[in-house]
Amino acid sequence: MSGRRGRPRFENRKNVKAVIVRVNGAQTEVADGSTLAQLLDRLRLNANHVAVEVNLELIPRERHLQFCLSAGDQLEIVTLVGGG
Repeated sequence: MSGRRGRPRFENRKNVKAVIVRVNGAQTEVADGSTLAQLLDRLRLNANHVAVEVNLELIPRERHLQFCLSAGDQLEIVTLVGGG
């Protein structure tokens, strides 16, 4: 038995604590203490071209660098499309 059963946090290969969040309904592992900006970078999304909601709250772009993600957060990321 691994001894990890029932723990909300676990360690990944780099021995960094990780937490699980949901991004557009899909479970995603992020390093504990990750910011929203770091997640967008990891997903290769340009913050200028997306709107992000965390737990039903729209997070303004200027808060992405400071906004820390927590275990269980529910994120919706919507790509903005221009046109006419």
